[in-house]
Amino acid sequence: MFFWILEMLFLVGLAGVPGWFMGGALGAALAALIAMLIYGLSLLWKLDRLERWLSEPVLRKDPPWQGVWREISVRVQRLLRQQEKLAAVHQKQLQDFLQAVQASPNGVVLLDEQARIEWCNDTAAAHLGLDVQRDKLQHIVHLVRDPAFAKYFAQDSHVAETIIEGRASTVLNRQKLSVQLHTYGDGRLLLLTRDITAVAQADAMRRDFVANVSHEIRTPLTVLSGFVETLQSIPLGAEETQHYLQLMSVQSDRMQSLVADLLMLSQLEGNQLPSTQEKVSLVALMLQVTTEAQAFSDWMAKNGEGPVHRLEFAPVPDVHVLGTRSELLSAVSNLVSNAIRYTPLGGRIELHWSITPEGLKFAVQDSGPGIAAEHLPRLAERFYRVDRSRSRETGGTGLGLAITKHVMQRHGGELRIESVLGQGSTFKLVFPQSRVVMASAEAA
Repeated sequence: MFFWILEMLFLVGLAGVPGWFMGGALGAALAALIAMLIYGLSLLWKLDRLERWLSEPVLRKDPPWQGVWREISVRVQRLLRQQEKLAAVHQKQLQDFLQAVQASPNGVVLLDEQARIEWCNDTAAAHLGLDVQRDKLQHIVHLVRDPAFAKYFAQDSHVAETIIEGRASTVLNRQKLSVQLHTYGDGRLLLLTRDITAVAQADAMRRDFVANVSHEIRTPLTVLSGFVETLQSIPLGAEETQHYLQLMSVQSDRMQSLVADLLMLSQLEGNQLPSTQEKVSLVALMLQVTTEAQAFSDWMAKNGEGPVHRLEFAPVPDVHVLGTRSELLSAVSNLVSNAIRYTPLGGRIELHWSITPEGLKFAVQDSGPGIAAEHLPRLAERFYRVDRSRSRETGGTGLGLAITKHVMQRHGGELRIESVLGQGSTFKLVFPQSRVVMASAEAA
């Protein structure tokens, strides 16, 4: 500004001198006025040129100007470059933040002052069944049609969370979501969602486990208590006393089996993974399994007063399995004993080992009643039984398949179950190739 004033005064003075000589004071004033008018018009033209330059979408880097106007253009361009760099930094930070929110396992929904959706990550869209583009600026309550959420949203305080069903829920698998609202900014809301299906299932399994253990122990304890009370209050003969003691022994054995299985499950969950240094001979292992299976079948036939099962044992390959012998014995024996327990007397049970490209397989196929399809996904759960009365009559604890599944997981293998109602069942153990060593290769 100071420069423009000096420039104007210089031009006025420069024009006033000749005007003084030509017309005196009036001529000098008239010449100065004309000089000021010309300077003003020139200044307006330059300002208009500057305005048109600033209005262009992309500013020319080197406008053909001189003096202070060129300095103005240079400073404007420098400020624009600084602003562009700062905007790029902020944009990069925003993108990094949005990427971090997108990578979060929890859902995030940003709501405006009217609780309309401004933005949400993919996790929240999957949890609540939202479409990021279609549902933008839609009221959240109109899209999350859950009575529990509507009641929660209407509350004045949202300190605690609420539980709703996720959009991915099915008849067999109910998805549970924890949702909570947080206020931020000027009346805006932040909605967080978290998938707690696994936690809810674990909590339900824990409650079921405690209830089942209590029930399984209460039954034999009630029987034992009744027998003890009978022996204490009623004089009995030697034969009756012996009969009652025998029944008490059966209940005691049942509780011992239950405690032993519970302890084994606890050890399987808490111990380190089986070593790959111990070699378990499959031939020796199956010799013990077949002996116990034959004895169990004989006991079943004796108590059931029927023919023994037709146990068919295929030749066992001469291989070693890398793992813990007691765990492997338990896994194999559980499948064999279950087949004997649930197959009617006189039925056929086949035991077969095979080496396939997938790994070492053990299959137990029976001619029993089979299992309905809805029971198959839950068979390996603790205390889950298709026929509770049958299991209790034959001494089952309901933990055998759970133990087998844990053992296979610890050995890197898999438990597979195939069954058709009325056509029998096939239980398979699949060991990975890394756990199998050929005996002939070891000898060489």
